[in-house]
Amino acid sequence: MQKRKPIVGITQGDSNGIGYEVIIKALSDPRILEFFTPVVYGSSKLFGFYKKTIPELDQLDSNVITSAADAKQKRINVLNCLPDNVFAEPGQATPESAKAAITALERAVGDIKDGFIDVLVTGPINKKAMSGQGFGFPGHTEYLQQQFGVKDVTMLMTSHRLRLGVVTGHVPLKDVPGLITKEKIVSKLRLMNQSLKEDFRIDQPRIAVLSLNPHSGDGGLLGTEEQDIIIPAVAQATAEGILAFGPYSPDGFFGLSHYERFDATLAMYHDQGLAPFKALSFEDGVNYTAGLPIVRTSPDHGTAYDMAGRDEADPHSMRSAIFTAIDIYNARADYAELQDGKMEERHLEGSERRERPGRPQIA
Repeated sequence: MQKRKPIVGITQGDSNGIGYEVIIKALSDPRILEFFTPVVYGSSKLFGFYKKTIPELDQLDSNVITSAADAKQKRINVLNCLPDNVFAEPGQATPESAKAAITALERAVGDIKDGFIDVLVTGPINKKAMSGQGFGFPGHTEYLQQQFGVKDVTMLMTSHRLRLGVVTGHVPLKDVPGLITKEKIVSKLRLMNQSLKEDFRIDQPRIAVLSLNPHSGDGGLLGTEEQDIIIPAVAQATAEGILAFGPYSPDGFFGLSHYERFDATLAMYHDQGLAPFKALSFEDGVNYTAGLPIVRTSPDHGTAYDMAGRDEADPHSMRSAIFTAIDIYNARADYAELQDGKMEERHLEGSERRERPGRPQIA
């Protein structure tokens, strides 16, 4: 059965960063519109402003709408959800650009809840500026977790080379050791295991777990978290049928390319995982939020104010984020269909057993 083209909601992010530029460049090839219908949440005025900063795309056409229900196929749909007096100040972190990012995000989340869009791709934001405007979350991940009422999510970075999740996300480094618990590690492993099956079509995923301390604690000399927390967490996950291995010392693990032996890697904290990930996959890296009932991705870079408005931003990560979201959307549909088929098969087998005549009694 042929799948319909998904409707991809794309939020502008901070309007003074490179969000519009990477969105415009990612959508500029008309062939890309054969695969999905884009809806850009932001402002047609800002879209037009940034389009003019890219000379070869100055004539790029778009369809201006005020409701996602009016999105047209094979068109770049720009959904106006910002005030008419909005304006751009490329390279500047301003209260107005932060408010614009919040408004675009809230409108897109409302639309995906209501079924007007199928997947969500978020543009880069300035977390500090948004916090100053009342956005009470460290980032997109935590906001979406609250909006969809799920107990746990994990940031899962993905590229053609590796997939990498983190136990702790946007928290100060000094707080990390106290946040590393057996329960949290096992929860992240469960989420990753399910996501790899459901979202990435991997039947029996193998997940590597990194250590917290140098050299995996060196037998307790450099810390005991490995012995007290991480090894027991791996053992519990293994007992639950999850193929988890480790802990591995990060320097040798990445230096010797051991990540290639696994379907995903779980790091203990943000920079432990994202520093090597971006070194290996910056151009096409994608941030995916595993554990949500909806599909959400984003490029793996920030606002890059120093590049804003200069036609210098690379759209590869944004393009990868869009196609990763579509791939996961289709994978989830296939997985659900497979599970429905298995349930139907079990139901039929059960009916046959109930209807099968018993062994005749011997007089």
